[in-house]
Amino acid sequence: MSTPSGAPAVPQIPEAVHRRRWAILVVLMFSLLIVVLDNSILNVAVKTIASPSPTGIGATQSELEWAINSYTLVFAGLLFTAGLLGDRLGRKKVLLFGITLFGIGSALAAMSGSPGQLITWRALMGFGAAFVMPATLAVLMNVFERDEQPKAIGIWAGSVGLGIAIGPITGGLLLEHFWWGSIFLVNVPVVIIALAAMVWLVPDSKDPRPGRLDPLGVVLSIIGLVLLVYGIIRGGELADFTDVSVLLPVIGGLAVLVVFVLHEKRSASPAIDVSYFRKPAFSAAVAAIALVFFALMGVTFFSAFYLQSVRGYSALQSGLLILPLAVAQMLFAPRARIVVARFGARAVCTAGMLAVALGLAAFALFDADTPVWVMCVVFFVQGTGMAHVMPPVTVAVMQALPREKAGSGSAVNNTFRQVGGALGIAVLGSVLSSVYRGGIEDHLGALPAAARDAAGESIEATLAVAEKLGPQGTPLVGAAHDAFMSAMHVTALGSAAVALLGTLVVALWLPGREPAGERPVREEERPAPAGAGR
Repeated sequence: MSTPSGAPAVPQIPEAVHRRRWAILVVLMFSLLIVVLDNSILNVAVKTIASPSPTGIGATQSELEWAINSYTLVFAGLLFTAGLLGDRLGRKKVLLFGITLFGIGSALAAMSGSPGQLITWRALMGFGAAFVMPATLAVLMNVFERDEQPKAIGIWAGSVGLGIAIGPITGGLLLEHFWWGSIFLVNVPVVIIALAAMVWLVPDSKDPRPGRLDPLGVVLSIIGLVLLVYGIIRGGELADFTDVSVLLPVIGGLAVLVVFVLHEKRSASPAIDVSYFRKPAFSAAVAAIALVFFALMGVTFFSAFYLQSVRGYSALQSGLLILPLAVAQMLFAPRARIVVARFGARAVCTAGMLAVALGLAAFALFDADTPVWVMCVVFFVQGTGMAHVMPPVTVAVMQALPREKAGSGSAVNNTFRQVGGALGIAVLGSVLSSVYRGGIEDHLGALPAAARDAAGESIEATLAVAEKLGPQGTPLVGAAHDAFMSAMHVTALGSAAVALLGTLVVALWLPGREPAGERPVREEERPAPAGAGR
């Protein structure tokens, strides 16, 4: 690596750390993988957990939702704070703390005797995960030199896609052979191995000049994010974003976040320098992260019902069908930097977002008999698009900040992704539910009033009522499938529209290809003056 003037850039990474950088990346991926995997693995087990004891713990639909949402709420609310603490206290310390807490929460969740206990321990797992995810990316930025960071981030991003895809497969395998708690208990040995590897391999790093602590900024960020994400989750539960219980936390959360931004602009030692958002490339990158996860998490939500409730696949078979998405990410994400070097981030991310939009729109053409190979191609296209969006935009966010602020950059990156994903599930899930109810209600007239309301909640609820009716419920099964397919088509087009909005954002504001030799040199890369002490 050299500067435009021809002088070699000063290496920023100690040689001992540089030599083991790829082993460190494997440990970081391992840590990230179990956090991402566990969030997707629970979706497979909801039916089992809802069963009465001894098969499950008899959780209601609302309790199941909160077993998922308690993790999301705590995770999203603390991501930003966890990144800041990593910069201040040391990223390795924070990473060890987070993975330990996640392991303890996993063991307790596996032994839950009631839905209330499961919800509590899932929240504890979310607390630990919030300290793991930003720390992995922050450590990565501090063990790789700048020219290798895009490749490392590509591999890191690929591991996220792998976790999303293999979660349902792992969950399906465990549930076929063990009790429901095994989906959590399996984390414990993995955590122990990860802890040992971290202590041995991962170096510690932190901001050498963190400045004064900004407790008000930290508190405002937590309150604002928790209120906003709670309102989003509540809106998804009710399928109604005009309800007072939705509007109050959403508006309150946004108001608190506005106060947070104003406070940060005036603070002498801000938790994050909000002036970075004035840079079009930085703002476009974080917006793209939020929009792509908004679209993708929405389609992940309805594709699970399509594959299992309409097509009749098992949880394991459904997970295997999503493998092409993971394979595409693993193949292309580490190589995205090569394409970016040739064509520029703007062109690559625009094409990637278009591929994501195309894959989402394809769901509007699916029916109950769409060939399996077609679905595999669509998932592969989606994974390919993601692989050419996430690494470049993550690089844009992380390299916009100084290396010592890597925790803050990672926190921003992951917070926008988490909020975007939660919003996608809530908004697109509400669209799916509303359109489905409109399509099925005319077929429920013969049912008693109480059963009619329950049957109209979702395709799963309708099919449950049809099963109880026996042969008389057969027409209701067909009507449920038709109503769901119509709802899925509308939701898929909505997802594709969001992805197209993301395409427009990156096409307008991400930087194009940098001419060779004209990359600006950051202060940390400038050679030290002659005679300067070390």
